[in-house]
Amino acid sequence: MSHFTSMKTRFQNLSYLEKALNRLNIVHNRKKEAIINSTTSSYNVNLIISQSNNYDIEFAWNGHEYELGVDMSFWQQPYPIESFIDKVAQHYAGEVIIGESQKIGFQPIKYQQNSDGSNTLILERWNTQKITTKTF
Repeated sequence: MSHFTSMKTRFQNLSYLEKALNRLNIVHNRKKEAIINSTTSSYNVNLIISQSNNYDIEFAWNGHEYELGVDMSFWQQPYPIESFIDKVAQHYAGEVIIGESQKIGFQPIKYQQNSDGSNTLILERWNTQKITTKTF
């Protein structure tokens, strides 16, 4: 019996989600899905994680976030689905921090996974503005 499940996530940025999957060495592919209505046509980009049993895992855009679609009866990952989601979420958060920090001038200098499962992220920003003094 099939148990297809669609789980809501907080993943809203495709780039950060892909970087998180890459950090976890999870091979994935992009799949364009056409959206056609009476006035315009566009497409969503979903992410597919292939499994050897052909019951693939999909992060599908619902208009607000990427939902995880999976048939629970055919889960073939090295860890339970809860751990999978936690790992992806942890790395996604790290990628959000890096990406948004870079927009304001910070650069990552260290991203380390610790033995307890936590991550250490160190960012730095150099002040390149000229120091001026005023005498009053």
